[in-house]
Amino acid sequence: MVQSILLSLLPVTPMSQASAAPFYADKLNLLTYIDEGGQAHATRTPEEWAIRRGHILANMQLVMGPLPKEPREGPPAVNASEELETGKWIRQKITYEVAPGDRVPAFLFLPKGVRGKRPAMLCLHQTIEIGKGEPAGLGGSPDLHYAQELAERGYVTLAPDYPNFGDYKIDVYARGFVSATMKGIVNHVRAIDLLQSLPEVDPERIGVIGHSLGGHNSLFVAAFDERIKVAVTSCGFNSFAKYYGGDLTGWSHNGYMPRIASEYGRDPARMPFDFTEVLGAIAPRAIFVNAPLRDANFEVSGIYDCLNAARPVYSLFGAEDRLMAVHPDCEHSFPPEAREKAYEFVERVIGKGEG
Repeated sequence: MVQSILLSLLPVTPMSQASAAPFYADKLNLLTYIDEGGQAHATRTPEEWAIRRGHILANMQLVMGPLPKEPREGPPAVNASEELETGKWIRQKITYEVAPGDRVPAFLFLPKGVRGKRPAMLCLHQTIEIGKGEPAGLGGSPDLHYAQELAERGYVTLAPDYPNFGDYKIDVYARGFVSATMKGIVNHVRAIDLLQSLPEVDPERIGVIGHSLGGHNSLFVAAFDERIKVAVTSCGFNSFAKYYGGDLTGWSHNGYMPRIASEYGRDPARMPFDFTEVLGAIAPRAIFVNAPLRDANFEVSGIYDCLNAARPVYSLFGAEDRLMAVHPDCEHSFPPEAREKAYEFVERVIGKGEG
């Protein structure tokens, strides 16, 4: 019932409306919206929340650039170049087309021994040279092999490369994008198109998981693509004001959103959006947050700020149990106990990896 309410009330705001979205100086109190006359109002219903959510998505596009609105003609074309079979899964190395001359390399895992349609997870990698290879179990940290681990649990998983990682070399700015972040969102939306088209996948049971770079990209695509029912984000965010003491340099290079520097002076107070709002924009769909206590990248009190800001939105929908966080006593990592809790959370939302 919660999902049907969401889909009917919360459309993505086109970029044509983004310039009209008001600026919200207070990004901790999400249960307010500003009307066309500039007056602030308390948000008391899901219908009123849809107004604020539309403003959030529009303001994200001010920083990231517009989400392309061209119609997508069916699922992306796929080419497979190699295949590995084990007792539990088949792993295919593929590329899928997102635009003419633009193919995203990825690993696709198809579990064995499971009949019928099953849930699927889009698996996004951290900042690491091998890109998709790490979640696919081909290197890096064993704690980040979640595409392979979820496949072993019976989920179809897809692990694509982010622009300029792994095998995916592309000048996103020459292609008309103003951020690599938005190019990633577009690629990940097409990845959901691909997963929904597979005969092994239940198109209504799809989630996303990622760590660090993949952790915030999981939230970004979930905010814009309502087909994603559950998002797992590990070490992926905190409030901009508490990111390295408010120094947003790390967010403003060409691998992310250069407008943070060129238009907003790397100043959290001038930013049109914050992660408090990104979490709220996903409500009432499910979010699992792994936020270690000693993560030097994303100081934990800034994560508490985001969670505390988003919880009233989840309460508005009666979906308090759809926002869960764990805080292991470690640094920038996704330890086994946190992953196990994340997988259990995913199972509760979209089911176990079985038909």
